[in-house]
Amino acid sequence: MQAAANTAFRPKDQSSIVCRAHAKVALPDAVADLRRALGEGPFAIVFLFVSGLVSFADIIAQAQLEFGDTPINACTTAGEIAPQGYAEGSIVAVGLPASHFEVKTIFVEDMTHIDQEELIGCFIRDRHDMAARNPLWPGEFAFAMIDGLSMREEALLRALTPGLGGVPLFGGSAGDGGDGGDGGEFEQTWVAHNGRICENAAVISVVRTRCKVKVFSLDHFSPAGNCMVVTKAEPDSRIVSEINAEPALDEYARAVGLAPEMVNSNTFASNPLLVRVGDTHHVRGILRCGDDGALEFASAIDVGLVLHLTKAGDIENHLKDKLADLATLTPPDIVMVCDCLWRKVEVTDRQAIRSVSKILSDNSVIGFNTLGEQIDSLHVNHTMTGVAIYPPTE
Repeated sequence: MQAAANTAFRPKDQSSIVCRAHAKVALPDAVADLRRALGEGPFAIVFLFVSGLVSFADIIAQAQLEFGDTPINACTTAGEIAPQGYAEGSIVAVGLPASHFEVKTIFVEDMTHIDQEELIGCFIRDRHDMAARNPLWPGEFAFAMIDGLSMREEALLRALTPGLGGVPLFGGSAGDGGDGGDGGEFEQTWVAHNGRICENAAVISVVRTRCKVKVFSLDHFSPAGNCMVVTKAEPDSRIVSEINAEPALDEYARAVGLAPEMVNSNTFASNPLLVRVGDTHHVRGILRCGDDGALEFASAIDVGLVLHLTKAGDIENHLKDKLADLATLTPPDIVMVCDCLWRKVEVTDRQAIRSVSKILSDNSVIGFNTLGEQIDSLHVNHTMTGVAIYPPTE
C-alpha cells in the first residue's frame, strides 16, 4: 500500500479553484491542519471524507470548532482518495470557494419515512433561489452522501428523481473501516451536516457554480453472455438465498469456476454481476456471504431478476482512458469522485495500488471509497461516479 503523508497536504498549485487537503487521523491536530491547508476561504461548503477507523463524532466536533460558520457536509469512508492517490486512516477535505460556488443542503434525517413532496419541494426551491441569484452561472449538479448500511438508497432516489429536472446527480454510500484488503467491516456508517450526525440518513448538496461541470459514471465490466435467475430472495435486506433454484453461494461459485469454500471478498470484487436496465447494464455487487450460503447484495435485488456474469476489462487502463476523455478539451480543476470499495479491493489484489494512485493524482482526482454509488436515478456498485469541475470561461 502506498504510504500517505503524515502531515496535512495541499497541492503546490495555488491557482486551483477548488481547495483540497488531506491529513492522517493519527495526527493530534488533524482537523486544524486541514483548515490551515485549505486556506481562509470563504467557502460555500467544505466536504469532509473521514476514515471509518476513527471516531466520526470527535472529528465532526473538532470541525465545527475549527471551521466556525462554514457549512460542513461529511461522511465516513471505506478508504480515501487523497491528492496523492489512495489513502487510509485519513481525512480528505474539499472546499468549494464562495467566489465560484453556491451550495444548498437537503438533510434527510430518516430515510425510512421520506416525505417525497417535501423533498422535491426543497430541491426545486433551492435550485430556483440559486438560479435567481446567479443566472449566468452555467454549472449545476447534486452530490449525495448516504448512510451505506441503510439499504434505502433506491428509496431515496425514487423519491427525488421526479424533481431533478435534468440536474445531474452523483453520490456515494458512506463506508466504514475498510483497509483496501478485506472489504471493510460493514458495521457502522454515518453522515453529518453542520455538526448533526445521523444513521439511516442522507446529505444532498445542491450546487450551482460559475465553472463548467460534467457528472460521469464509469466501470470496466461488460456482460459475459451467460446469465442466472434469482429464485429466492429477501428484497428488503438484499439477501439472495437461491439462484437457479440452487443455494446462492453454490450456484455463484459454480458460475465463476470456483469451489464454494474458495469464494472470498476478492472473488466478489473481481466477479460482480450485472443487471440490464433499458439498453445498458449496471453492476450489482455482493457484499458478503452468510454462514447459510446466502449472498448479501449491495443494491436492490428481487425474485425473478436476471443476473449476468461479467467480463472485466483492465481496470488500470480503463480508468486512465476515461479520465483522459474528461480532459479532452480542458483539464479539470478537480475530479471529485465516489469510488466503490470493491474497485480498490480489485486494484489491491492486482498489486496496482501505486500505479493507479499515480493515475488518480495526475488527473486531480479526490474523494472516497464507498459501499455503493449513485448516478442520477440509479444506485449501482463497482463503479466510480463523480463530477469533473473545469475552470470557468470568463
